Amino acid sequence: MSVGFVDQIKEYITIPKTITVFENQTSTINNAIPASAANLESTEAFTVQKDGQTVDIKGKNAGEGEVVFDLAGFPVKKVNVNVLPDFKIIPGGQSIGVKLNTLGVLVVGHHQIATKEGKKSPGEIAGVEVGDIITNINGTKIEKMSDVAPFIQEAGKSGAPLDIVLSRDEQAIKTKLFPLKDENDHSFRIGLYIRDSAAGIGTMTFYDPKSKKYGALGHVISDMDTKKPIVVEDGQIVRSTVTSIEKGSNGSPGEKLARFSGDREVIGDITRNSPFGIFGTLNQDIQNGIMDKALPIALSSEVKEGPAKILTVVDNDKVEQFDVEVVSSVPQKFPATKGMVIKITDKKLLEKTGGIVQGMSGSPIIQNGKVIGAVTHVFVNDPTSGYGVHIEWMLSEAGIDIYKKEKQKAS
Repeated sequence: MSVGFVDQIKEYITIPKTITVFENQTSTINNAIPASAANLESTEAFTVQKDGQTVDIKGKNAGEGEVVFDLAGFPVKKVNVNVLPDFKIIPGGQSIGVKLNTLGVLVVGHHQIATKEGKKSPGEIAGVEVGDIITNINGTKIEKMSDVAPFIQEAGKSGAPLDIVLSRDEQAIKTKLFPLKDENDHSFRIGLYIRDSAAGIGTMTFYDPKSKKYGALGHVISDMDTKKPIVVEDGQIVRSTVTSIEKGSNGSPGEKLARFSGDREVIGDITRNSPFGIFGTLNQDIQNGIMDKALPIALSSEVKEGPAKILTVVDNDKVEQFDVEVVSSVPQKFPATKGMVIKITDKKLLEKTGGIVQGMSGSPIIQNGKVIGAVTHVFVNDPTSGYGVHIEWMLSEAGIDIYKKEKQKAS
């Protein structure tokens, strides 16, 4: 075999220049090679040693921080290896009740008031839009709906306008609003429907046993009226119980129907509502009764097409595991919400729910003993399938830096 032939083969190998692995775990690299090079194995597996520094491949010491692939003794490809410290999380699957308190009060609609001059909405006249958040009135911070009423009545009686500060698309907007008297009940009104909180159910994805930081849902919570993400001041999660299932069908996603547990015990706070889910800190350990030991995680580059499991609740508060298939997975370099396509294959789950239903969002996905992500969305025209988000992005949103050791090396 000539060296020139080895150089030709080298051009076909698509292994990246740098790979990232966890210490004490076995990792696999897939090579893209032509049929003429069939004697070069298409899959290479290596194990990182306990010290997290030395990499062995096929029993050969390839040197600190790199892997060398060879063909008949000739080096073909050298790959740098970033070794991350071991990190494990406890998978969830529990049904949780979610209560969000908005930053200020959210405008969800306009209301026409019967005045002497006809029906009018003072809020609409003042340029207040659906989806705006009222954060300040007359120099006073507004936190809840009850904060608004006294200002309305005072301004109505004095005839002075309300100096309102709105949050719209992360910009502060000032306007003046004149309350008008409703001819029906003789009260002054601003012609706006407002809300200061939202509630619903979802599924816990994971928590870190050391910091108690958690992630759930896997997607942003949006207001049902404005369709915009809810800007969170704070919030709480409580235990919830699934009471029934509305089965999904083509064109009509199903839904878990649940109630907050009777004791309404708060098990954690909510500090963030992002495209990747809700995040905060638990105030106690929680168990799913099926996988209560910490599991390693898989980076997006490690997720493979093929069988996997999800953990979720479809009856009462019992967490169960069900079979799914990872149809496709994108090895993402940057955070993105739709990293996987999954398909429900479990006959029991399909019979019970018809596939992925609302309230199942956040159900952790387990593959080869590792947490790889969470269920996020259902395909409307095929409820047996939907999207999943990679776990590494949820960990980042939770404030958990799995790349800390790597960043320290780079600096």
